[in-house]
Amino acid sequence: MKKGILDLLKGKFLVSGGAPKNWMFIIFISFLATVMITSSHNADSKVHRIAALNEEVKELRSEFVDVRSDMQELKLESTILRTVEDKGLFPSETPPKKIRVKTVKDK
Repeated sequence: MKKGILDLLKGKFLVSGGAPKNWMFIIFISFLATVMITSSHNADSKVHRIAALNEEVKELRSEFVDVRSDMQELKLESTILRTVEDKGLFPSETPPKKIRVKTVKDK
């Protein structure tokens, strides 16, 4: 047991007769570790991008609500009357009349 641990610490498994098999396994494990680290970094960057996009969506939604409420206020008749009175326009005092055109069938 003591000799096996000592050989492992000295690295004899890398220079012994079955060393190529051990080296291939070490290279394979290193490759898998690299792929795992790369995948982890990609996932983290996507999480940060999603968080930034969610924040942008919240800002745009609040801006939309503000603009929509301003637009609704501008569409009110009282606001329109106030705006056109400054330009010298006033609402008509006589109501509009409906014009009917008689066709040949109506006679």
